[in-house]
Amino acid sequence: MSNIVEQRVRRPILRLVNVQKTYRQGDRELHILDGASADLHEGEAVALVAPSGSGKTTLLQVAGLLDRADSGSVVLSGRDCAALGDRDRTRIRRTDIGFVYQFHHLLPEFDALENVVLPQLIAGTKRSEAMQRGTDLLAAFGLKERLTHRPAELSGGEQQRVAIARAVANAPMVLLADEPTGNLDPQTAERVFVQLLQFVRKAGLAALIATHNYDLAHRMDRVIRLENGKLIEQQFTQIKTQTA
Repeated sequence: MSNIVEQRVRRPILRLVNVQKTYRQGDRELHILDGASADLHEGEAVALVAPSGSGKTTLLQVAGLLDRADSGSVVLSGRDCAALGDRDRTRIRRTDIGFVYQFHHLLPEFDALENVVLPQLIAGTKRSEAMQRGTDLLAAFGLKERLTHRPAELSGGEQQRVAIARAVANAPMVLLADEPTGNLDPQTAERVFVQLLQFVRKAGLAALIATHNYDLAHRMDRVIRLENGKLIEQQFTQIKTQTA
């Protein structure tokens, strides 16, 4: 009961409030997000599930300030970011929001450590501090012996763990992940998922993780489903029934 009360009174780190997003396709209007609302709190991993093509990526892009909603609010740590200019949105993405994608998108000409150091340097961190944090992060993800290996020399799971370390290098408040284990075999996906979840809870991030893997979704703190442009909180048993 105390945990429920605590969640009710504490302020969310990320709030999506009545977010609307429509695309035009010829004469048709596609209402991708139609009043989508959700709260994410510190240290919790929230699974985002939905059929392919339903708008999960659009939702993550709007939440991460990569795309603008037609209306509604994206509130980060109490600040409504919807009306901010491009410069402020870029600054917030650089420091307060981390992104992980299905494909790692590592820079192939740089080694693992350099891939994690670069976003820190761009954010203004001193090189010595960036090197130390990068080393610590990669060690935390089990890559202490792979610091100087380039992406082509790493396995798929190792590459994705480097990508996660890069996403959290600037100590963001929010982590947005789009199918982060979707391109991995089951055993590797399990290892990457466990390490990601442990890090989210230890670092106190608010994480929204899109996944098609309902077993992984069940192990997160909450599950929300994107349906007809709205976000609906669901129990795992409901999800299994709807996807059977």
